[in-house]
Amino acid sequence: MSDKEDVASIRKQIDEVDAEIVGLLEKRAALAQKIGKIKGHFGAPVFHPEREMEVIRKAVEINKSAMTGQQIEAVFREIMSACRSLEHKTKVAYLGPKGTFSEMAMLKQFGSSVDGMPCDQIEEVFRATEAGTAQFGVVPIENSSEGSVNRTMDSLTATSLSIVGECSIPIRHNLLSKSGTMKDITKIYSHPQSFGQCVGWLNDHYPNLPRISVSSNGEAAKMASEDPTAAAIAGSAAAVTFGLQIVESHIQDLANNRTRFVILGDQKTEPSKVKGKDKTSLIIAVPHKAGALYHALQPLDDHGVSMTHFESRPAKRGAWEYFFFMDIEGHVKDPAIASALEDLRKSCSFMKILGSYPIEEDFGSNTQPATKL
Repeated sequence: MSDKEDVASIRKQIDEVDAEIVGLLEKRAALAQKIGKIKGHFGAPVFHPEREMEVIRKAVEINKSAMTGQQIEAVFREIMSACRSLEHKTKVAYLGPKGTFSEMAMLKQFGSSVDGMPCDQIEEVFRATEAGTAQFGVVPIENSSEGSVNRTMDSLTATSLSIVGECSIPIRHNLLSKSGTMKDITKIYSHPQSFGQCVGWLNDHYPNLPRISVSSNGEAAKMASEDPTAAAIAGSAAAVTFGLQIVESHIQDLANNRTRFVILGDQKTEPSKVKGKDKTSLIIAVPHKAGALYHALQPLDDHGVSMTHFESRPAKRGAWEYFFFMDIEGHVKDPAIASALEDLRKSCSFMKILGSYPIEEDFGSNTQPATKL
């Protein structure tokens, strides 16, 4: 048999497999619609992040192909997104305009079968979700090189929403312009965090160009698309969206730069079926007296609860008052967590549970080795 005949034969097999895939997708969609009707009867939410993470985890575990865990995850995110849209088309608010890293995070978490709602400011994402204009919101909360996003942290103190999920994406910054060069460029637009993430590179290459901060990288790209004398720092998606060209790629100072996003919603999540796969975020304040914080945190040690993140922010309600933001391992419905939080509350002047939600898992290394030909 010739190579040409081999290719034809294999393609025929692929067509047969594709037909099987379509048939299985039809079955899955029908089952999803049945669940949707039951949920509708009880008024249950369409999106269950803990259930979707469970589905992905199982799919990765049984994967025996050369596909990576991340590739399996991406396929199942889209399948669940499409099935979810049969129940209800979900509207998700995010820091816009289109082309921002926040939009990329939204698509990673929810898949492409959603209605994205770009907002000009982080506070608008909170307001739209609180008002029910959007069912969920996606906001950046911290960057691996620049730290926490203060406007998100401040908004979390007052919101009625809960954190129902998280995701992170690698941040690859590009210098963009209409011409693809820096000729006649007199200024650079970007978000303040992005400037901070690229400060070393900018100081080396364009130390004298004014750096003008705007509300998002997408807005920076939009402004550069309207001004031939302006450049922008943004992702490749923004370049495509606004018709810009890449002058230099990957200009971030740290190669492994990542931003973590949280998913906001007016619902609660259930504990994951696998122990140790949840995280709880909360805010506390303690009385202004010696040893108050030390004694307030003692219940975590008493109940064997691990704290994975801790930082302070000005409370903005009096001189030298602070809120403390914490992430701990476990779900509020776990007995040890519930007991620890009950004891913690007794020592706090203020305490707010921001939400319990499934931790983001890195499925990149959870894969079978590719077969060598």
